Amino acid sequence: MPALAVITINLTFREDLAICQPPYSAPTINRRECIMSSLPASSHPRWLRLTHWLNALAVLVMVTSGWRIYNASPLYEFSFPASITLGGWLGGALQWHFAAMWLLAFNGLVYLILNLFSGRLKRRFFPVSPRGVLHDLWAALRGRLGHADPSHYNQVQRVAYLFVMVDIALLVISGLVLWKSVQFPLLRELVGGYEGARHVHFIAMALLVAFVAVHLLMVALVPKTLWAMIVGRKEPV
Repeated sequence: MPALAVITINLTFREDLAICQPPYSAPTINRRECIMSSLPASSHPRWLRLTHWLNALAVLVMVTSGWRIYNASPLYEFSFPASITLGGWLGGALQWHFAAMWLLAFNGLVYLILNLFSGRLKRRFFPVSPRGVLHDLWAALRGRLGHADPSHYNQVQRVAYLFVMVDIALLVISGLVLWKSVQFPLLRELVGGYEGARHVHFIAMALLVAFVAVHLLMVALVPKTLWAMIVGRKEPV
């Protein structure tokens, strides 16, 4: 059986090469371009995987250091265990937080720009409709939502990813107010002042952590999505 599979793959490859013999259908194409165009494309290109993991690192550092900053002046009647915070003390936590802030801002901007100009944002995250979201959510709750193609996002996933983009933008805006309140008066007014920014920042952080928790749960249920984000899954164009 393995020998038959090898023969089949070899014959398929030879057929692809036979197609890419001169004369070509287009005058500007060469043999290498013909062969490369016949190969399967990656559903998770390198730029997507790189920005994804850099975003994940930035979020991890910012959340855990942010918890330590929160503990220095709790907004609500609880604090986070020191064992799950980063920085050791307030000064150290602030240094970690600011370092990860720049990484998240620039890497997130690169991610958004590449998604926009590559057309991936439109292809992967739209269209979205309330009816479609409810349909896919009901199917997911009954365990009937398919995950055969990791490159295809159902409408629940689309809403979740669009939400987290908006949520991170809100984190950045409220974070700028907390960092440089005087320099950003318009942003300060938009989030309800300095104290309002603290509440907005905390709630947005909590929603982001909830998204990450659900995201990790889905990865555990569909492990091939993790492999795709590490090496890039190949699929026919």
